[in-house]
Amino acid sequence: MEADLTFLVVLSSLILSFYFILHRKFKASKPLNLPPGPPKLPIIGNLHQIGGALPQHAFRELAKKYGPIMHLQLGQISTIVVSSPQLAKEVFKTNDLALASRPYTLLADIVLYKSSDVALGPYSDYWRQMKKIITVELLSPKKVRSFSCFREQEVDHFIEFIGSNCGKPVIIRDKVTRMINNIVCKSSFGDNCKQQDVLIELVDELGRLVSGFSVADLFPEFGFLSVISGMRSKLRKIHKSLDKIFDDIFEERKNKRERNEGSGDDLLDVLFTIKESGSLQVPITDNNIKAIFVNIFVGGTDTSAMTIEWAMTELMRNPNVMEKAQKEVRDAFKGKKKINESDLQELHYLNLVVKETLRLHPSLPLLLPRECREQCQIDGYDIPLKMKVIVNAFACAVDPEYWDDAESFKPERFEQSSIDFMGTNFEFVPFGSGRRICPGIGFGVISVKSALAQMLYYFNWTLPYELSPKSIDMTENEGGVAIKKVPLMVTPTLYTSF
Repeated sequence: MEADLTFLVVLSSLILSFYFILHRKFKASKPLNLPPGPPKLPIIGNLHQIGGALPQHAFRELAKKYGPIMHLQLGQISTIVVSSPQLAKEVFKTNDLALASRPYTLLADIVLYKSSDVALGPYSDYWRQMKKIITVELLSPKKVRSFSCFREQEVDHFIEFIGSNCGKPVIIRDKVTRMINNIVCKSSFGDNCKQQDVLIELVDELGRLVSGFSVADLFPEFGFLSVISGMRSKLRKIHKSLDKIFDDIFEERKNKRERNEGSGDDLLDVLFTIKESGSLQVPITDNNIKAIFVNIFVGGTDTSAMTIEWAMTELMRNPNVMEKAQKEVRDAFKGKKKINESDLQELHYLNLVVKETLRLHPSLPLLLPRECREQCQIDGYDIPLKMKVIVNAFACAVDPEYWDDAESFKPERFEQSSIDFMGTNFEFVPFGSGRRICPGIGFGVISVKSALAQMLYYFNWTLPYELSPKSIDMTENEGGVAIKKVPLMVTPTLYTSF
């Protein structure tokens, strides 16, 4: 009896072991249930289907045929593109941790000190630590408010420029960009950044160089492409120049700190203090700090400047909205000669104008791609390890299932709505959502509001050469950042009652 029982136990164990081995083998060999997608060509995959059009628009059109989640082959990169708010929620909330990493890019490897930044760096203990430092120490609401003097100085200079050109057609883009660049520089390094012009020029060059899809990143197995295209050498040249500028700034600041002359107010002093505290779980180096500053300059300049230009463009195209926004500003300030940031809280309609601008013209229409670090599912489809996932924020923001008259500029749509751009409403995610949401939202938005409020308060605006509002070219430039292709030209006149 005991022998029979022993035999049955052994037999049962063998059967169970055999079953689990077969089950694992079957499970491992089971084909992935990938999302649908358009037919692919050899080598280039689906690149031909997005060539000649802006990617966010091309992906949106493909989604109308193949669905809100698609599998595309972009060169050698297998990619999932999500184009609906419902599925964006699965990316940003349901699978936020599984999709929290970033794919490798040549830019991040060379210019961002082996991907040691926060925007493009891989998910890790180091990344979590640096994201917390930026969110809590560098760009917290309290810290952003502490830079109000820099913003007010630069906005005043910009308004003076506009005032000196009253009655003449002006292209505001360059001056707006300069204003934002100055704010970022002063917030980062204080009131005396000797190499600011060179630094900004390098950041602009970097933005132009890596805007859009890089051939080197689409075909990573063909390493020679980054060489023969000149991309690798150009990135190394920019990196070397940026590194030298940062070294000079850092050395000067360290000498001042040794003499107890550091102000402790700007971002560099904050980071040096944190680095020297010895309290970090993962110690940081000067190179890590440099990578963070590249993020701040690249992410904090063109994006805010382009939002101001798009907002003014939409105001010029929609005179009724312009009239309503100006009336609010002028009623709120009633002849004040100086507008402070604290005054901006009274401007409810201007907030709606900024929201609607960000909805129709998100700075990054295709949010920075995520990389799958744990196999998961979206809408029942498998997302395997290392798969690249892109959310089309533009498509979500004009989805007719969520927005009435989706492609028209109507700030009033937010009048009785709680929808905001802070990452919890997935039909409106211009700054991303989840762990990878942009930490600089407050820093950028306050500069946009301050500049727009004063432009509307002090000046009336018309189009030059008797152009009609509908004649304004609304084409977006090619690249990752949706800058207006043809700069806006307007004629300011001084507000008579002021």
